[in-house]
Amino acid sequence: MNHSAPAPSPELARAVRARNAVATVFALNGLALASWMARIPEVRDLLGLTPGEIGRVLLALAVGSLIALPTSGFVVSKIGAARTVAGGSVLVALGLTLAGVGADTAGVVAVVAAGLVLFGYGSGSWDVAMNVEGAAVERLLGRTIMPRFHAAFSLGTVTGAGLSAGIAAVGVPVVAHLATVSTIAMIVTIIATRSFLPHAAEVEDEDGTPVEKISVLTAWREPRTLLIGLMVMCAALVEGIANDWLALGLVDGYEVSNTVGAIGFAIFLSAMTIGRMAGTQLVDRFGRLPILRVSAVLATGGVLLVVFGGSLWVALAGSIVWGFGAALGFPLGMSAGADDPRRAAARVSVIASVGYTAFLAGPPILGWLGDHEGVLNALLAVAVAATVLGLVSPAAREEHPARVEVGD
Repeated sequence: MNHSAPAPSPELARAVRARNAVATVFALNGLALASWMARIPEVRDLLGLTPGEIGRVLLALAVGSLIALPTSGFVVSKIGAARTVAGGSVLVALGLTLAGVGADTAGVVAVVAAGLVLFGYGSGSWDVAMNVEGAAVERLLGRTIMPRFHAAFSLGTVTGAGLSAGIAAVGVPVVAHLATVSTIAMIVTIIATRSFLPHAAEVEDEDGTPVEKISVLTAWREPRTLLIGLMVMCAALVEGIANDWLALGLVDGYEVSNTVGAIGFAIFLSAMTIGRMAGTQLVDRFGRLPILRVSAVLATGGVLLVVFGGSLWVALAGSIVWGFGAALGFPLGMSAGADDPRRAAARVSVIASVGYTAFLAGPPILGWLGDHEGVLNALLAVAVAATVLGLVSPAAREEHPARVEVGD
């Protein structure tokens, strides 16, 4: 007697393929980003920049992202998430290569900044599109999976940071590293987007009927959406400050090598990845709001250990706690925006736009603080962001659209 399981429906098979493809592009986005972040101390040294000056250089990355974010929702609605992600990956490859040339070959800050603008624009459009696609896949599968996509992003960042630490240790030039990694990420991303949902399916409900969409302008007028955006902005600061400044803080504050700084960054990313992998089960058991509040407490405690720990080992332990605290704020904000399928695409676009203002404000603020108080003490800005995250987290309470359970 044949006891084999029945074949999955075409719709389920399509959703599973799309789920795997979305996870892949999340991971590759993280890989590209961490490859740049881990080499920031060396870029700083190559160009001879102060904390304030490197902060202004990093601002170019934020400017590129913020140019992309207000338009990404419109672009996705016109050409689909797959083409938007693929196009973004091409710009990321071009931008990282140009930034590497500017730092390693030309030694010209303006060239690095131009590359980072391209990188930021490509990464920003890629990011919004993959979150919109993730929300569509989540809706089609009928279960919460957004934290797992962001866990894939974190896994990509861990891989990128770990590879970068090894590459930096053996003396591979920045330009060779960034050009190679970003080109590989671009090729694999373009292949993966072929398994995304058809553009029409991105705006269908679980039963295949079109959902009634709202415009992005309407979403901008929703108080709950804006509060979730503020929460995501704080979560992005908690995570982004570590991305930009943790390695530098360890290097300057504890007088360790750039390689040790990259290792500390990798430890933070590892903790964040573990937190995101466990996030789905934790949220299902305890609820979204308690997890967000605990996350705020952990992020605050972790950064206090990093700054005031007094030894490298305590600071590394603090990086672990900080990583756990940074794990779930951003993906849970995106999930909160996608609770209602009729408003998911517009809300995710708005939430991402508000949230990513952190990348505009973060580098110059931390650079200014670093010039006046030292990079290590400047990391205390994380405690402020985490406190605000905890205060506005009630906006992310679950809405409960109808769901159909689907197995892994």
